[in-house]
Amino acid sequence: MSSETLADALLDRGFCIVPDLVPRATIEALATDLDPVFAATPFGQGCFYGYRTKRFGGLLRRSANSHALVLEKTIMGAVQAILGQACDRIQLNVAQAIEIHPGEQRQFPHRDHDMWNGEKGAHEYLVNVIWPLTPFSAANGATHIYPDSHGADGMARQDPGAPVIAECEPGAAICFLGSTAHGAGANVTSQVRRGVVIGYSLGWLKPYENLWLAYPPSVARTFPPDLAALAGYVQHRPNLGNYEGQCPSVLLGDVVPEHLGAIDALRPDQEAMLDAFAEQEPISR
Repeated sequence: MSSETLADALLDRGFCIVPDLVPRATIEALATDLDPVFAATPFGQGCFYGYRTKRFGGLLRRSANSHALVLEKTIMGAVQAILGQACDRIQLNVAQAIEIHPGEQRQFPHRDHDMWNGEKGAHEYLVNVIWPLTPFSAANGATHIYPDSHGADGMARQDPGAPVIAECEPGAAICFLGSTAHGAGANVTSQVRRGVVIGYSLGWLKPYENLWLAYPPSVARTFPPDLAALAGYVQHRPNLGNYEGQCPSVLLGDVVPEHLGAIDALRPDQEAMLDAFAEQEPISR
């Protein structure tokens, strides 16, 4: 599947399940890396997070095998096509592992874009991808996704309709928009259901996960530049997310100057506006 086809499918139905998008070996290596973290993580607290569910973030520092999922080219192309209409850059919104234990109840159907209290319907706020670490089945809590519940028309419906149960194997990618209603299913088996969710959002939003705490400079310095940028080490024009008036990627160099001079990082329309203003001023630059 191409990025264009995936983007079209997401905008058409609000979700798309892409089988065999990454090698099973990649998923198995990631799952092995996360085994001790799952074992050490306590259950959550709350009706939304669940009382029989474990969650933890910071996947990029916990396993280098997560990097391939975050940077997967088909996904990245589709996300850029969808979110790039409303932002200068996309960012990582979350990289979280989830383990649903036997006895967990069905999750409340929700739309992830509701974490931001802004006007909805004009554009998408985020795109999520769930990567199963274990097989997802109707019995073990596979995600329930409500087709056509996305966008202005879908949100206007009183009833989201019947869900699709996202049954699939490790290696598949369960993709859905921030405006798409969804929720984890109940786990009525004797086995855990494991997966990771990688979310991408508009670069000018406050992300769900505090990226600079999850990936401080000492950690982000080990990332390739495109991954570090997704993890918060880049500015979003105009000047959003700067450090001392410069791109925060300056913190990833071998030597970080003690004092920095602020440098404009403006959109082309803003630069043109300022150029026109400067031409009318008597003092030259």
